[in-house]
Amino acid sequence: MKELTKAEEEIMHWLWKLEEATVATIIAQMPEPKPAYNTVSTIIRILENKGVVGYRKQGRGHIYFPMVRKEAYSKFSLRKLVDNYFDGSAKSLLSFFVQKNDMSVTELEEILNEINKEKD
Repeated sequence: MKELTKAEEEIMHWLWKLEEATVATIIAQMPEPKPAYNTVSTIIRILENKGVVGYRKQGRGHIYFPMVRKEAYSKFSLRKLVDNYFDGSAKSLLSFFVQKNDMSVTELEEILNEINKEKD
């Protein structure tokens, strides 16, 4: 999977939310100040080239849709974050959040419970 820029990720988040959309529909959902149509259209074409967005023709336009699930990209991004900033250690990542975000023991226990539920 290829890494996305911040602008590409923003468009992907809208496509994941909308499931499929035209460029105009994506722009309509975005907060002010809205980007130019050509800017969003260019980003969509880049996402197509990266293989994360597909399209189908509708009349003279295109309906775009994600080809990568949000969960798959989230997992990819998190792995990259852990590898680049925490030497590949999820333990170091969690330790960082505990130390820097004043995470309580209760919150840690809740996370552990969630992890154990998913393993069962």
